[in-house]
Amino acid sequence: MKAAILYGIEDIRIEEIEEPVCGENEIKIKVEYCAICGTDVRIFYSGHKKVIPPAIIGHEITGIVYEIGKNVYYPEIKVGDKVTIVTSIGCGKCKICKNGFYNLCPDTKAIGYYYKGGFAEYLIVPEPAVKQKAVLKLPENLSLLEGTIIEPLSCCINGQNYLNIKEDDFVVIFGGGPIGFMHACLCKAIGCKRVVIVDPAYDRLIKFGKNFPDIILLDLNKINLKDEIMKMTDGFGADVVITACPSKKAQIDALEIIGSKGRISFFGGLPKDDSIIQIDSNIIHYKEISIFGAFASNRNDYIKAGELISSGKISAKNFITDVIPIENIKEGIKRIKSGDVLKIVVKT
Repeated sequence: MKAAILYGIEDIRIEEIEEPVCGENEIKIKVEYCAICGTDVRIFYSGHKKVIPPAIIGHEITGIVYEIGKNVYYPEIKVGDKVTIVTSIGCGKCKICKNGFYNLCPDTKAIGYYYKGGFAEYLIVPEPAVKQKAVLKLPENLSLLEGTIIEPLSCCINGQNYLNIKEDDFVVIFGGGPIGFMHACLCKAIGCKRVVIVDPAYDRLIKFGKNFPDIILLDLNKINLKDEIMKMTDGFGADVVITACPSKKAQIDALEIIGSKGRISFFGGLPKDDSIIQIDSNIIHYKEISIFGAFASNRNDYIKAGELISSGKISAKNFITDVIPIENIKEGIKRIKSGDVLKIVVKT
């Protein structure tokens, strides 16, 4: 089969390799599409501790169930079904796994990281993932291409699960990439009237924002953000702030613009060697602010993401800039790094 093999930093090669064999406790997927995630870009340029080359990465996957191992009891799916695959696979034994939060397992082993991912024609869903019901059937009216948006959208849903966003909330999102716009679309799906995205790359923000005309876009190069948000909220501040970018300044600014009883999501992680920020904790104390983290997602978040897309409340097509053959994956990764596109999907 054809696969994109990562051999090291900035070294990914398209090769013909042996097609994987489905074990008795596994499920084999014929991969149709796999979108390129920002994490895939970072792995390509900087590596990842859980990705040991040679490796097959990619986790925003859709495909067709090709074979089900003879020992697998999985009545929800059958051969020929259109599916996606939950990325995070926990140990299944620890306290956090027993509560269903496999994404937070201290020994999580994810598809496209520890296990081989979706930048190949076939993929084996390993036994632990099968046991955790990681293969999800797509809604009937949802195409395999649209289904590639389920995984990143599920991560946004996981982050917003903590925020209790309501229709009359004023929401500010830092970061004008695909995740920022997905967060904004989730807020609009709830019914929020005023959702703002800010990003210093305003030209790119305007370019992507054409697909999302009901979202307010602000140019950080021309305004004082705190003054602008206070003016827009009659001096109160934002009800919810989401930092959908790996920026220390965004996290610090979030506390400057938040209102009383506000909720903040530090959605985007910071570089591991530069992750300490200095904040005024009195803002948290006197305004009774809640700050939440968010990492990856779980099965229920995938299900909700699929429902939102299939119902038309969120348009997957608005996020997909281009579909490319697997032979062009390196070019696709470079285009995402340039910031010139929202999502690129690889056709395997």
